[in-house]
Amino acid sequence: MSVGNKDAFWMAKAIGLAKKGRFTTTPNPNVGCVIVKNGEIIGQGYHYKAGEPHAEVHALAEAGKNAQGATAYVTLEPCSHTGKTPPCAQALIEAKVARVVCAMTDPNPQVAGSGFNQLKSQGIEVEVGVLAGEAEAINRGFLKRMRAKSPFVQVKMASSLDGGTAMANGESQWITGREARQDVQRYRAQACAIVTGVGTVQADDPSLNVRLTGDSRQPDRIILDSTLTTPFTANLFTLPGKTIIVHSSQSSERIASFKAKDLELVYLPQSNGKRGVSLEAFMTWAGERYNHLWVEAGATLAGAFITEHYADEVVLYQAPVFLGATARPVIKEELANLADKLQFKVLDQRFVGQDVRWVLKPIAQ
Repeated sequence: MSVGNKDAFWMAKAIGLAKKGRFTTTPNPNVGCVIVKNGEIIGQGYHYKAGEPHAEVHALAEAGKNAQGATAYVTLEPCSHTGKTPPCAQALIEAKVARVVCAMTDPNPQVAGSGFNQLKSQGIEVEVGVLAGEAEAINRGFLKRMRAKSPFVQVKMASSLDGGTAMANGESQWITGREARQDVQRYRAQACAIVTGVGTVQADDPSLNVRLTGDSRQPDRIILDSTLTTPFTANLFTLPGKTIIVHSSQSSERIASFKAKDLELVYLPQSNGKRGVSLEAFMTWAGERYNHLWVEAGATLAGAFITEHYADEVVLYQAPVFLGATARPVIKEELANLADKLQFKVLDQRFVGQDVRWVLKPIAQ
């Protein structure tokens, strides 16, 4: 096996470790590390939770003194600053590793190449770019927020074969099967926050929580409610985790009534010429806090995320049923001409139980 193939082999192991933190690390990135000497792994680890030791620290602790002269494979540039934990670049230097192979540079301005420079200044060989695409894929939210100051947004939809999301009377539970609903749980668990609209809360009283076995955190739940009409009896308020109501209300009476219930409010301006909170303002606010948003909303809000070009992906579950001509549509956007159609690139298509899950990337027009 050539050196390049060996590097890719060990980096794939590190990426596999990094994925283990996908439900727990936010707002930090997913990072894995393996330390190799004489063709064998002598230490490995991954970042589990913000504030806890980074992947390199776990791997070095396992390797011990044997790390001297070894090669460390890391999925993201070792940090060079002291935050909640000491800098990993310095830990690698002190362990006297001979070589560091990294998948990609960390775009965080506090790092951004300085970790590599520290390593090189101490005579450690550094190679960057091994399996960079795979490393990017496991940290899409973190990378987008660092580069664009905006979260990665996935919009979840569920529909019948004829594009219906509910009957005319609002009945919608359940269009898709149990396997699809369980699949949604895994998507929710990877997000930093789950976003919905007040209309969905009023109509469906959803939980929007993560119901997986094992150790997974509860993402924040965000309700976009411009006029503060969310019912105080909503199920979301009774569940573990944080629920935030984003509004545009100028009513001191409504605001006071929500604060009296000790509910967390965030004021953002209203959309120009439209009802509802400005999605532009919301995305700016969210970009300061979250890497990854999972949107589960009705046809109006879900459609707005897509048509206003804030959706990075659409995850559509399509059930093998017809709901008929009076069913509610998947989005409420009215398009006059075929040229106005919303187009997508298919990233993935597969069966989840009896339903088909489409992962779609909007094509900018």
